[in-house]
Amino acid sequence: MSAPQNSDRAATKKYPATAGYYASPWSGEDGGAHRLQAVSGLPGLALQDGEALQATASRRLSTGNMVVLRDPGEVYLMHVDTLRGKIGMHCYSHVEKLDPETLEPVKKSPRLAGGKWWPGGFCVHRNGDLYVTFGRWAHRLNPDCELMASYQLPQDLPYNSHVVLDNGFIVTKPIASEGTTSIVVLDPETMTEACAHTIMPEPSISRLSASGNQVYVTGVTTIYRYEFDAATRQLVLDSDWSLDYVGDSGQEYGWDPVLDGKNIWFMDNGKHKMGSTSLSMLNAGVNPTPNNVIRVAADDAHNFSITPVCGLDHGSVTNPPLYCPQRNILVAFDSSNSVVQAWRHDPATEALAPLWQRPNFGMGGHTIYYQDTGEIVTADYQSLKTLKGLSEGENSVVLDISTGKEKARLPMGNYMQSAVFPCPGWGRDYYWLGLDRLTRIAVA
Repeated sequence: MSAPQNSDRAATKKYPATAGYYASPWSGEDGGAHRLQAVSGLPGLALQDGEALQATASRRLSTGNMVVLRDPGEVYLMHVDTLRGKIGMHCYSHVEKLDPETLEPVKKSPRLAGGKWWPGGFCVHRNGDLYVTFGRWAHRLNPDCELMASYQLPQDLPYNSHVVLDNGFIVTKPIASEGTTSIVVLDPETMTEACAHTIMPEPSISRLSASGNQVYVTGVTTIYRYEFDAATRQLVLDSDWSLDYVGDSGQEYGWDPVLDGKNIWFMDNGKHKMGSTSLSMLNAGVNPTPNNVIRVAADDAHNFSITPVCGLDHGSVTNPPLYCPQRNILVAFDSSNSVVQAWRHDPATEALAPLWQRPNFGMGGHTIYYQDTGEIVTADYQSLKTLKGLSEGENSVVLDISTGKEKARLPMGNYMQSAVFPCPGWGRDYYWLGLDRLTRIAVA
């Protein structure tokens, strides 16, 4: 297994990424396999009174998926041709190296084989290359977006991205609510399966998360943990650790888990319908119950708690919560009912004390969290009818994690609610993907 390309001590200290990823501020979705959505090694936006956000560049896409960073000034975009999927055709993915200010491509990949549509993912591996998972294909690209190798994954299902373990191996699985789900471990050098793919005890909708060489996967009723041993080339289910988070409650399946080092956090009632306009998660809850945020301890799955996000009926979500270990603050949301709720978490007792709430705030996607300033970059989606003076559609918003106070807001002109992956920029800027549009937003 190759060593990191930018493994010099200065780079690693400045950007303390998990060991399998390239040492940059944001080398994979959600900032890395822990899904803490926290920026590594860059200062926050530090918005001051009188400052505002401005869109400095914007570009239409079929469907944007995610943006990642490599070396200083290097910005990469993954996007997919969703329209083909809507008419039942094979979908392809594309990777581009962008001009960080204009968003114009300076390097482009060839059209990459995919399959059935669902947002996949890509990352910068510690060896410096880009790895893409989309449809039923995985690809390896060099930093100039040239295709080096590909591998067809075993199931004819859409694979929803991957995680990189500390030993450098890549783990992926398809999205499925019924039937068989298998977990695949890929050798990043040979782009072949490192071991026989492993059948899960049940299907899984959520994306994977990882800590060290352990993989966490949320099944449709139960969260599981696996460990991959690079020496023996074996992926082993931890039979002593799992949590049936549904039980006899009638709740629906959960989404992506967030790992804070001590606990795992995720939300349930993931089954949903698109809103009446097919543009958003508003009023999309299928289950008649509220959605919950679930905590389970990494050292003992019997130590868990299940907390309603806001208590409103027909609650639903498609993405992970946000947990801030530095401030012990949990932020969860109900996209169907447009409520965001924050709690102060006591690590000694595991108690959650309500901290702030934002009703009528349409949070639906992944976030960016700046650790030094406590700023959350998120979006507020309002219906196409203007509500209480707020601009219609999707607004980019920066919140203070401790108070919920709004520090800045920018109407983006996106009429579809984003559920995909934003990325910090190299300065006081960030990249927001609104499904059909990529926007660079900077402090004015």
